[in-house]
Amino acid sequence: MSHPIIIEQKVNAPAEKVWGALTNRNEMKIWYFDIPDFIPEVGAVFNFYEPGDERKYHHQAEILEIIPEKKLRHTWFYPEFSDQKTTVTWELEPQAESTLIRLIHENINGFNDLGENFSEKAFNEGWTQIIEQSLKRYLEN
Repeated sequence: MSHPIIIEQKVNAPAEKVWGALTNRNEMKIWYFDIPDFIPEVGAVFNFYEPGDERKYHHQAEILEIIPEKKLRHTWFYPEFSDQKTTVTWELEPQAESTLIRLIHENINGFNDLGENFSEKAFNEGWTQIIEQSLKRYLEN
C-alpha cells in the first residue's frame, strides 16, 4: 500500500497570486501544463499531455472541490492506460507575506501495474520538480 505523496513549499507570494497560478490556464501553461479546457468549476473535466510533441500520456482530471485561495482537489488518471483514478489536492496556507503550498497526491498504488513511469518514486520526483522549481520560480519572479 502506498502512502500519499505530500510536497510542501513555502513561497514568497500571497495566496491570491498562488491561487491564480493554480487556476488560470494562461498562467498554468507558463509553469505547469498547457490545459486549454481547464475551467475552475466543480465537476469540470480537463485533459492535457506533458510538454512536447510526443503526446505520450493523456492525463484526464475532474475537479472535485474548490475553496478559492485555499483548496483545489481533482482526480488524476490516464484513461488510455487504466481505469484507476488518483486524487490530487492543492492546499494553500497564508503566512504573513508568504504562502505554504501543500500538494497531496493519493492512491498512487492504483498505477503500480503501469510501470516505472507511474511509480510512487516517479510521481514524487515529478511533483517535487514542479513545485520546488517551476511553481516557486514562477511565483517569486
